[in-house]
Amino acid sequence: MTDALVIGAGPAGLMAAETLARAGRQVVLAEGKPSAARKFLMAGKSGLNLTKIEPQATFYAQYHEAEPWLAPMLDAFGPKQVQGWAGSLGQELFTGSTGRVFPVVMKASPLLRAWMGRMQVDLRTRWHWQGWDGDGFAFDTPEGRQVLHPKVTVLALGGASWARLGSDGAWAPWLQEKGVDLTPFKPANMGFDVAWSAHMAAHFGAPVKNAALIAGDEKHRGEFVISARGLEGGGIYTVSRALREGAPLTLDLLPDLMVEEVAARLSRRRGKDSLANFLRKTLRLTGARLALLQEFGRPLPEGAALASVIKALPVPHQGPRPMDEAISTAGGVARAALDDGLMLRAVPGVFCAGEMLDWEAPTGGYLITACLATGKWAGQHAAKWAAP
Repeated sequence: MTDALVIGAGPAGLMAAETLARAGRQVVLAEGKPSAARKFLMAGKSGLNLTKIEPQATFYAQYHEAEPWLAPMLDAFGPKQVQGWAGSLGQELFTGSTGRVFPVVMKASPLLRAWMGRMQVDLRTRWHWQGWDGDGFAFDTPEGRQVLHPKVTVLALGGASWARLGSDGAWAPWLQEKGVDLTPFKPANMGFDVAWSAHMAAHFGAPVKNAALIAGDEKHRGEFVISARGLEGGGIYTVSRALREGAPLTLDLLPDLMVEEVAARLSRRRGKDSLANFLRKTLRLTGARLALLQEFGRPLPEGAALASVIKALPVPHQGPRPMDEAISTAGGVARAALDDGLMLRAVPGVFCAGEMLDWEAPTGGYLITACLATGKWAGQHAAKWAAP
């Protein structure tokens, strides 16, 4: 008989395991990969954005319809608590101009080493969960098949993206067999395919700055990248949900200027300048932004009509990149399948946390914060449930 079992050693699973251990439970932490928190470490390669400092209403709104559900968990372990937790692990933090919070070292590995070093749990790597065996949890392990019979369990198995890092959604049919209600997976924070013309190859890998992305009623400024496959990066991820749901994509290539000002500058005498030189001199429109205008705006009109195109450039795309390439996923264990402590109604004593729950949020600190918050919440309620 195992005392407490946590399956999945990402941020949510690690937080649940540490919370259970601090409550006095003897915790087995099972991880399918050779080491813990591989997706967390990958996120750290671009700076490890842990959370974001902004008004609470603005922060919570990023979780869309899941906000009322997640709010108590974020109240208990939100941006302030995330900063305190990182500080307790010896990580000095700084807040960028947009409110995003990062470790000064801009890496995940020092934080993860400190976290794992203080955690009093039995970590078992290369333990691949294979579903239930009666009332036990069956694993394929280096030592052969193992079946554990825990008093209480937390599942923190991730969503259905980045299978090579451990989040493959393979757990979904096993939960469905137990009568757990699941919402279908969808990609979130993903790039979009674009069928580029040949002249765009020179701009593959180029960042697009000083532009705004418009998707339906949403408008966001943020850097994105022109890739051989299409558009990728934080700016496009911010509007990816709206695009996934059918909103058209347009670009404002000069978000700091009103359309009237753009039109006024375009009314100046062009002389012998080529159009590209004229746009560079009058509007400082160069490089990737100019390439996008030429790609999607041709044949380019003149005067006020060109100003309108520059301020609202239609961008045709072929839909999202495959789900396994997405940063995260929407869908998973439905809210109705869980009680207020994140325990599965259909499987008493089994709790869920992290990205396997049906919520989504943009990148920018929201994903990691909610994974930590739900892991903490599930761990606390699992400890109470198992208490004599």
